[in-house]
Amino acid sequence: MILLADSGSTKCDWILVDGDIKTPTSTMGFNPFFHDKELIESKLLGNETLMLHADSIKEIYYYGAGCSSPERIGIIKEALSAQFKNIVKCVIEEDLNGAVYATCGREEGIVCILGTGSNSCYYDGEMVHKVFPALGYILGDEGSGSYFGKQIVSNFLYGQIPQDLIISFKEFNKHSKESILASVYNKPNANVFLASYMKFASDNREHPYFKEMVYKGIRYFAEIHILGHKEYSNTKVNFVGSVAYFFEDVLQEVAKDLGFEIGKIIQKPIASLAEYHLRV
Repeated sequence: MILLADSGSTKCDWILVDGDIKTPTSTMGFNPFFHDKELIESKLLGNETLMLHADSIKEIYYYGAGCSSPERIGIIKEALSAQFKNIVKCVIEEDLNGAVYATCGREEGIVCILGTGSNSCYYDGEMVHKVFPALGYILGDEGSGSYFGKQIVSNFLYGQIPQDLIISFKEFNKHSKESILASVYNKPNANVFLASYMKFASDNREHPYFKEMVYKGIRYFAEIHILGHKEYSNTKVNFVGSVAYFFEDVLQEVAKDLGFEIGKIIQKPIASLAEYHLRV
């Protein structure tokens, strides 16, 4: 039995593959930059589907946010090895690599993540080439849920939310100024907290305030992370993540304005990842 995982900072999608039988499940997202081995183990133990099949799993392919150094990969590997004791193969790579295999397979392309965070690379069909580092939600993550969440929250606290959105926003937002600041500065997973405000943006996507905000943010992402790849003019640009998926119309507008061609847009790459691994 094979276990595959695609983990962003908000959610981790898992799929168990046993011949023709595919069993999906999910847990919270794991990022070894923020989460330790003990927390990851506890969440795995709490998932009945994973634990039911734990002894049957022989191979694991895990693609996750934050898996960008041997030390961080080690945190994930130790947690997985502790719960799945019969594995003979455990491959752990960055979530960006998973996005590459899900969208490009073995074909050339530029691949972008636009979800809770953001990232990009160029894939030549064999190797992933990263031009820009992933700087996280404080210094980077342009065009992501956490990027827009920061703008929404700060504009609200500054009194800059349009008046015709104030009532609905106050109904949506259950946090006081104090609890917002605590969630951002004192509690873990501030990026996930900020990205949660994209639900309000999506619900009000036709409002000029959000149309302008999302267009500017995605265009800013594209100017750095797409136009910065010299190959952008002669290869397709693929996307994974909820921001890309739910704001596809904005992506298409940015692509037209900046002159690049969009390939695939996938909200959750886990199913395509499973198909890729079954092929190879």
